[in-house]
Amino acid sequence: MNTIEPTLIVSKNLVLKNINKIKNKAEKNGIRFRPHFKTHQSVEIGEWLRVLGINCITVSSVRMAECFAKAGWIDITIAIPVNILEIEKMNELAKKVQLNLLIESIETVRTLEEKLKHSVKVWINIDTGYHRDGIEWNETYKIIQIATHIHNAKNMHLTGILTHAGHSYKARNRTEIIAVHEDTINKMVQLQEEFKREGYNNLQISVGDTPTSSVADDFSLVDEIRPGNFVFYDLKQVQIGSCTEEEIAIRLACPVIAKYDERKEILVDGGAIHLSKDFILDKEGRTIYGYISQSLDNEFSKVKDTYVSAISQEHGTIKTNNNNFFQRTNIGDIIYIIPVHACLTTNSMSKLKTLSGKEIQATCR
Repeated sequence: MNTIEPTLIVSKNLVLKNINKIKNKAEKNGIRFRPHFKTHQSVEIGEWLRVLGINCITVSSVRMAECFAKAGWIDITIAIPVNILEIEKMNELAKKVQLNLLIESIETVRTLEEKLKHSVKVWINIDTGYHRDGIEWNETYKIIQIATHIHNAKNMHLTGILTHAGHSYKARNRTEIIAVHEDTINKMVQLQEEFKREGYNNLQISVGDTPTSSVADDFSLVDEIRPGNFVFYDLKQVQIGSCTEEEIAIRLACPVIAKYDERKEILVDGGAIHLSKDFILDKEGRTIYGYISQSLDNEFSKVKDTYVSAISQEHGTIKTNNNNFFQRTNIGDIIYIIPVHACLTTNSMSKLKTLSGKEIQATCR
């Protein structure tokens, strides 16, 4: 790969395999596949999904919704609680696309009722255990009260209940991921039953996180899934058991700028501003900011006993016990780093390149 600066490399072949894996699972369960685009943030990669028949998406900001609406996507969920200060932008979006908003307070409902100029679909944001946002799933009275206000408000159509089981990222194996999945579905179905007792018979259930979407098979009780990280995957996903290293579709290509024989360390141009400061701990308790791979035959292969041991703002230190790798790596070579967190790494880079060298702009950053 020809590059003179840190560059994010993506394998289109692996991305398509990852997409089809989840797409086929959604089709088998007869549910809607609404992938989250916050990981790749790319109009072109979005087209890879559209070609496969995907026609509805999730985003994490109004700005991102505007970008993908401009690219022709017409069914968009903004999967964060509504920021009422962006009401004029939401009005512009709702005029052009089917806009789906996330609500968790009566105050927001009242503001939207007063200021919305076009019809939107509304989901009530439910907390099933992540505790980042949403209403606790068992606060039934509060949830029904909000639903009633939405139902009676103009320009808002109550569509369903939505949750993000982000606590699945704290799992450490597939069994723990399945436990989060089953607990999440159970809570959402119980809440749906409460709604039915109140006369709301057609409310849908939306769930979405990469670990459960990747590991679980039974989604028959929900209406849609919204994973995002799955398009690229990363080392965090490997650590918790939701993918294999062979499924990680991106690498950060970094030029070698120094070598230290006595320490068996290699310094690369590529640090925290490219990779983020996220890390994992390996079985020996070492801090890992990334593993190393080679780019061979249009795919990736991992280098044994080699990892990013430290990072500063612009630089990364590669520690290796692989003498062959150390000896054949020269100043001016390119080293390929497997990122710990694909979403943050991608967000840090303004563009990607495919293995064939084609440049892809991360246009919706």
